[in-house]
Amino acid sequence: MIPISDDNPVDHTPFVTWGLILLCVAVYGWELSLGNSVERALDILGFTPSSLFGPAPAPSAMIGVPAVATIFISLFLHGSVLHLAGNMLYLWIFGNNIEEAMGHGRFTLFYFACGVAAALAMAFIDVTSDVPMVGASGAISGVLGAYMLLYPRARVHVIIPLGIIFYPVWIRAVWVVGFWFIIQLVSAAFTDPGQPGTAFWAHVGGFAAGLALTPVLKSSNVPYFGPYFQRGPWS
Repeated sequence: MIPISDDNPVDHTPFVTWGLILLCVAVYGWELSLGNSVERALDILGFTPSSLFGPAPAPSAMIGVPAVATIFISLFLHGSVLHLAGNMLYLWIFGNNIEEAMGHGRFTLFYFACGVAAALAMAFIDVTSDVPMVGASGAISGVLGAYMLLYPRARVHVIIPLGIIFYPVWIRAVWVVGFWFIIQLVSAAFTDPGQPGTAFWAHVGGFAAGLALTPVLKSSNVPYFGPYFQRGPWS
């Protein structure tokens, strides 16, 4: 199931969401400019749990960047164009509504807090891991958690691959996001966190942080579990 849009319009320009997307794209452009050195750069600037909690100095220390700073830096780094595109697609679809529900400043705080929670969740699972973690997906998982609380009945336009046919359909967000979270949770349970690959526990941690922080940071006039738009056959 690949989401491509939702029917949940906003009344204000989501400057923070757009800015985060532009920054991630710009940083990926910088990564491409490094050529064959990009893997080394990701090793140094990506978040490595063992560097934060272990006795050995962080790889980032060699360029004067403390280990804790790599938590934030890693949110703008991506391992491939598909990695970047997938994350930015989710942020584009769901981020604008959460930004409007919280306001620009609180959404910025929310986004980075979820990113930190995601990184620490991954570290909690395996503090000895020396696999660098990069990508915005932990923070975006928090955005999905907030969307689940605030707009579960909004419709999401998704594409379902059926063999060589890609079937478009509208599905309520509660099913789209719920299915996504179940996949993350099951994958996390059966994946070795010490091996390279997708940081599923970071997704779980970011989502949980999103659920926990939304009641604190959303605007008081934004209700839970709404709004519901009743549609007739010609709407």
